[in-house]
Amino acid sequence: MTGPRGWALVTGASSGIGLELARCAGAEGYNLVLSGRNEAALADLARQIEAASGVTARPCPADLSKPGAAGDLWTRACALAEGPIHVLVNNAGLGRYGDFASDTDGDAREDELITVNIVAATELMRLAIHAMRHRGAGRVLNVASAAGFMPGPNMAVYHASKAYLLHLSEAVAEELKSTSITVTALCPGATRTAFFERAETETTWLMKLTPMPSAETVAKAGWRACMAGRSVVVTGVDNKLFTFLTRLAPRRLVTMLTGWFLRRAG
Repeated sequence: MTGPRGWALVTGASSGIGLELARCAGAEGYNLVLSGRNEAALADLARQIEAASGVTARPCPADLSKPGAAGDLWTRACALAEGPIHVLVNNAGLGRYGDFASDTDGDAREDELITVNIVAATELMRLAIHAMRHRGAGRVLNVASAAGFMPGPNMAVYHASKAYLLHLSEAVAEELKSTSITVTALCPGATRTAFFERAETETTWLMKLTPMPSAETVAKAGWRACMAGRSVVVTGVDNKLFTFLTRLAPRRLVTMLTGWFLRRAG
């Protein structure tokens, strides 16, 4: 490494895919602003990355479910970097399992999901691209999901939020195709992380029948695609096949099959 390549802001860096994407960025020579809810985990990761890669890594805790948190995070991240952010990794995301209208207990969680997965991701992406246009270059990596290709009974809002992020990424990537700014949507399927436990999906048929890659494998594929300027990357042969078939099969059939996979097993 001859010197830092610039700064990357990674949200949801406390664990899982976000943590591994931060390691990828550090290994590539980027200084890092690491954001997430777990301040202790961020500080520990920052120390690990600095020791392993020789870059600067600075924790920047944030709860993106709070109003105005995305704009505040961007301001603080730019201050910590003392200059421009060259790569934005929009990884922070929430999930919730359950019928859309079965009760009101999940309303607050779904409101938070929408705020994090849609509102905060959009605002950070807009702020980043405004800055990148001024500078003339940059990269955005949005962690969407294979779920974005299909409606998801029992996880309706989560699937819809990832469809939004996928479509937003593709559209903006097309708008920017004549520039040196790229937008990539990473679309993994089920991955070995704590996300599915927090989303209460660990007993579904999806989790029992689907082979799950590691967060490291998914992150490396996503980072390579981002650096190559690809607009969409679906990880895993099974996910690539299934997302391709969703474009050919009747939507009603796709929804029924997805709903079956998202049912509780047993």
